[in-house]
Amino acid sequence: MAWCDILRALTSRAESWPLIEPFVLSRLTQTTAELVVVEIAEDGVVGRGESERTDAFELQAPKVLDEIEAARVAIESGIDRARLLDVMSAGAGRSAVDCALWDLEAKQAGRPVWQIADLAPPVSITTAYTISLGTPEQMAAAAARNAERPLLKLKLGGKGDLERVSAVRAAAPKARLIADANEAWSGEILRDYLRGLAEMGVELLEQPLGANMDHLLAEIERPIPVCADESFIDRSSLPGLVGCYDYVNLKLDKAGGLTESLAAAEAVRAAGFGLMVGCMVGTSLSMAPALLVAGLAEFVDLDGPLLLAQDREPGLRYLDSIIEPAPRALWG
Repeated sequence: MAWCDILRALTSRAESWPLIEPFVLSRLTQTTAELVVVEIAEDGVVGRGESERTDAFELQAPKVLDEIEAARVAIESGIDRARLLDVMSAGAGRSAVDCALWDLEAKQAGRPVWQIADLAPPVSITTAYTISLGTPEQMAAAAARNAERPLLKLKLGGKGDLERVSAVRAAAPKARLIADANEAWSGEILRDYLRGLAEMGVELLEQPLGANMDHLLAEIERPIPVCADESFIDRSSLPGLVGCYDYVNLKLDKAGGLTESLAAAEAVRAAGFGLMVGCMVGTSLSMAPALLVAGLAEFVDLDGPLLLAQDREPGLRYLDSIIEPAPRALWG
């Protein structure tokens, strides 16, 4: 049967989920998770996917719901995941659709996604827990409340970052630390701040400079690994990162779903980069597909549901910073 002969029903909707407290990074403050949920129904079976509505925070971002609507005919006509890569561009809209197609296929086949994708069985994974950008005192207080977590991720903002990290290190001396500057640093502070983070035992730094300044990272010694975040979208980003970065942060919402993310993870390894798997702020429905890629990564940051006032039910089970494999009733 040709894909155009298959009839499905597509629904997509926006959802807003309150956070426990404001989530602050260098360029914005979130008080809610603004999400899109896609459902694809076929023969009484429904597959679901979720992603962040990036257009809710970025003025120049494509309208996620509009992108999904533009692909409605192809999706409802039975397009498969491989063809979807040609019909929709990388990004949050395609991610929600792609993950819904995986979930639909798994339910129809009566097999979990990890088996269909020929992956190892999922296991429990340790996630980083994110400390929002604030004053050194505010970040130290947040770190003290989470000092027993094995891995903390610190949102940084430029001037004063060494004082922030020093305060966190004193408040949580046993925790491993990674940091994310979200493009907030300048070339002038790059060398000194990298050296300072290394001296305080920070293990990884995400995206210190704007994506248009990546070349500066190739011109200096990097005393700790530097990870591309905003500079990395999918496989097509990799050639421009060689020599500038040591790791890449792979997010399903940016790459455009699990299909591209699994291929990108393989390409990342082949290109000699280390792998981090991250997330936008979302419910467990966003995190469940990412968990399958997280099993291939050295660093994992899938703490989105921990930032919400309430998660989706059924959701993932978090034992402090340990995420158990996703229940089939949630996804996949």
